[in-house]
Amino acid sequence: MRITFLGTGTSQGVPIIACQCDVCQSADSRDKRLRSSIFIETKNTNIVIDTGPDFRYQMLREGITKLDAVVFTHEHKDHTAGFDDIRGFNWKTKMPMEVYATPDVEVLLKRDFHYAFAQNKYPGVPNLNLHILDNEPFMVNDVQLTPIEVVHYKLPVFGYRIGDFSYVTDVNYISPTEKEKLKGSKVLVLSALRQSEHISHYSLAQAIAVAQEIGAEQTYFTHMSHQMGLHEEVNAQLPAGMQLAHDRLVIEV
Repeated sequence: MRITFLGTGTSQGVPIIACQCDVCQSADSRDKRLRSSIFIETKNTNIVIDTGPDFRYQMLREGITKLDAVVFTHEHKDHTAGFDDIRGFNWKTKMPMEVYATPDVEVLLKRDFHYAFAQNKYPGVPNLNLHILDNEPFMVNDVQLTPIEVVHYKLPVFGYRIGDFSYVTDVNYISPTEKEKLKGSKVLVLSALRQSEHISHYSLAQAIAVAQEIGAEQTYFTHMSHQMGLHEEVNAQLPAGMQLAHDRLVIEV
């Protein structure tokens, strides 16, 4: 299985005007973070987890021409706002996109992209088959995904385990029961917003502690704001087997 980090950043803490901080002015491409999303490739199946505002650019940048399914973690806009652009894949395949979402994400999609669910659709709008998830494993073609229900302040969010790979974003609490689902992962991807604590996200120190408890062979931190600091400097301080992810990083699991 091949994993491409399409984005490792977040809208949280991003200034609305040009920022002069070290991260925003960095010449290191690893400090340039689009909104968090990953692309999963197996021999037969291509899956994207989350379609943030940068989804279209991420697809074009990586040259992705085949996409079998979109899987959502939760309904926040930095994870859903690019959904309209699945229509490009509809046009190419002449088939609906398979979309997997919780009931709360369903409400968001039907509100913000209501035209995709209309009885009499305008030609060219997104075409999809919507599958509603609960906290049980499910299949996308030949790939099994196991939801990991975590908490983002008071909001339930799904992470996912696929074989030896686990992906958890937007989290500040994982129950002992759900944490057990993560144990035994060879590769863990875990949200770490910034150095200081936050009301709804793990700080870097908190994420490190959780990662040490889970004990994956390799942990990557994602969903980072510019307040995390410079990639090279932060990476140098991390424990063995842990590092910051960066946009366009590719790993094999």
